[in-house]
Amino acid sequence: MRASSGESVLTRAVRILEAFDQTDPVLGVSEIARRTGLHVATASRLVAELVAHDLLVREPDRRVRVGMRLWELGTRASPALRLRVVAMPFLEGVHDVVGQHVQLGVLDGGEVLFVERLSAPGAVINYTRIAGRLPLHASSSGLLLLAHGPAALRERVLSEPLPRYTDNTPSTDTELRSRLAQVRRQGFSYCPGFVHDDALGVAAPVRDARGTVIAAFSVIVPNEPGAAAVVPVVRTAARGLSRALGAQAADAPDDTEKSVSR
Repeated sequence: MRASSGESVLTRAVRILEAFDQTDPVLGVSEIARRTGLHVATASRLVAELVAHDLLVREPDRRVRVGMRLWELGTRASPALRLRVVAMPFLEGVHDVVGQHVQLGVLDGGEVLFVERLSAPGAVINYTRIAGRLPLHASSSGLLLLAHGPAALRERVLSEPLPRYTDNTPSTDTELRSRLAQVRRQGFSYCPGFVHDDALGVAAPVRDARGTVIAAFSVIVPNEPGAAAVVPVVRTAARGLSRALGAQAADAPDDTEKSVSR
């Protein structure tokens, strides 16, 4: 069934679900209509149907939030589920060592999607969230996944504007190509102050049984002297996770002091 605009009911329902985010997890129908561009009556009808299927849940004040049913359906067949389960002991081990942010990101479209994250009180600022996204050029996880991703994706990202978060964020074609080559050469990404001046991101590749890079294992730590000491910790954990996923060989360790480039 399609609306007079030619847009299907499913498309409009997806737009409603996409209106919710971590900043605003509960919304009223009027706000949903504003965010989606739907007529209030249309939004109200579709919200009622989504509530009837437990995909949305209505609060006592009549506003709605995403229901657990949607999480259940998404998790049931998610390819990230096994990855998260296998990765957790490695994430916990690194978190015990660094006491900051440890996270796991996967390539999804033209962004890095974070499927798991462990943090700690007082840890350095970090803009990532579970189920959150960042541009590929600006984060350690994104840079690593882009370096090992499809050539067509790299060319597409390189051809588009590269938003600058700080003075250290790669923002030109030449600079980003150089960074990507460096990642492939040294076997990890090292991104001091790319998203925030005070934070350093380090990411290493996670490979499957075929040797394909399927995820980025990363930490976010304070951007300060001596921070490069986390590189071998991250690389060792990523290699261990890769072996647990069936990889026969992973990136060999190198001399961190020589390979880290700012």
